[in-house]
Amino acid sequence: MTEAILLVGGKGTRLRPLTVHTPKPMVPAAGVPFLTHQLARARAAGVTHIVLATSYLAEVFEPYFGDGSALGLHLEYVTEEEPLGTGGAIRNVAERLHSAPGDPVLIFNGDILTGLDIKALVATHRTSGADVSLHLTRVEDPRAFGLVPTDGTGRVTAFLEKPQTPEEIVTDQINAGAYVFNRSVIDSIPAGRPVSVERETFPGLLAAGAHLQGMVDSTYWLDLGTPQAFVRGSADLVLGRAPSPAVPGRCGDRLVLDTAEVAPDAKLTGGTVVGPRAVIGAGARIEGSAVLDGAVIEAGAQIHDSLIGAGARIGARTVLDGAVIGDGARIGADNELRDGIRIWCGADIPAGSVRFSSDQ
Repeated sequence: MTEAILLVGGKGTRLRPLTVHTPKPMVPAAGVPFLTHQLARARAAGVTHIVLATSYLAEVFEPYFGDGSALGLHLEYVTEEEPLGTGGAIRNVAERLHSAPGDPVLIFNGDILTGLDIKALVATHRTSGADVSLHLTRVEDPRAFGLVPTDGTGRVTAFLEKPQTPEEIVTDQINAGAYVFNRSVIDSIPAGRPVSVERETFPGLLAAGAHLQGMVDSTYWLDLGTPQAFVRGSADLVLGRAPSPAVPGRCGDRLVLDTAEVAPDAKLTGGTVVGPRAVIGAGARIEGSAVLDGAVIEAGAQIHDSLIGAGARIGARTVLDGAVIGDGARIGADNELRDGIRIWCGADIPAGSVRFSSDQ
């Protein structure tokens, strides 16, 4: 298998304000755009040709990655003029594929951080003779997900909507967002209209008697759809809990990129990453957080499980816990922001004016 489709067209609404100026897959995680980690893992698994299905802020991708040669890949870009859903986006890029009808094509979502064994998923697809194979993962509480039960051989038996009662929870297996499609299945998806693989393509294939195979791989898996999850994913990449060959440095308690300035007595822990040209002042304490390009953290600030946008400035002695600060925002000295609060891009909060959380 040498081809893949990467779905990167989503607006990233749940991640705002991080995605106001930047598409979700391009938000930095562990020092590089998150998409870099996915591309590097696909290349390590033997994929050489990837088509990116883009939509929101589509113009950002190609100037950064170009033809993909720096990553050992051949990248192509296809932009949706109107949102087409997951299935529609897959169908929309079919003409760029080189595969024959019976060849496997890897498809994965642009917002999932996973340790999936890609080669094993492809091998499962080949040996089972499936039309489509799905990566499944097990979760403790599957109520927020669609369930995918399988029989004793791993063959998918149903696609169930989010369960509403305990009786409806018939499995803890969920769709983990990575698939292998036979090329012929991609060509059978209706063209030119929105299609959801989860709600239309997969149930339709099952009803028609197609073979859908599930492979349970319960290694690291995280949906980066919320700011809190994104911060956690970045920290896990730095700590080495989430595998990626694209982390620009050694895994450990902290990752400080070239051109960043960190005061000698500042303390960075818990997988904190400090982006290029960022400045960390004297006595600052930063745990499990991401400080993006050009941000400034002044002396004595305390930051926990938070994301500081590019060019933002955090004042002296300010406390952030579970906060998201948009690009270019300025938080004055002696403020306290907690509990998932989000500060919009370019906002200006005067010194000592805020001591509240999003729950107040």
